[in-house]
Amino acid sequence: MAIDSEEMFDSKELMDTVWSAISKLYGEHGASRTGLTLISYDMEKRFAVIRVVHTAVEMVRSALASITKIQDKPAAVHVLTVSGTIRALYKKIKT
Repeated sequence: MAIDSEEMFDSKELMDTVWSAISKLYGEHGASRTGLTLISYDMEKRFAVIRVVHTAVEMVRSALASITKIQDKPAAVHVLTVSGTIRALYKKIKT
């Protein structure tokens, strides 16, 4: 996913915002079903790779689309691509 913002955020600020967005839309029970994990995050490139359970992909996508601020600073999160495996994801990104 790509973070569209003038500001730079550390991984904790980003993931706190993602968890908050999922919890607001689906509650604690829904958030617990996502299996959300941060795989990698490049603060300078504003690029992150997250892992979720395949049944929760659409839930997480809609929650990411609802993000308008990170740490009270304007921001948007865009899903660039989705893949079944981390290896295939990195191949898609490089091509």
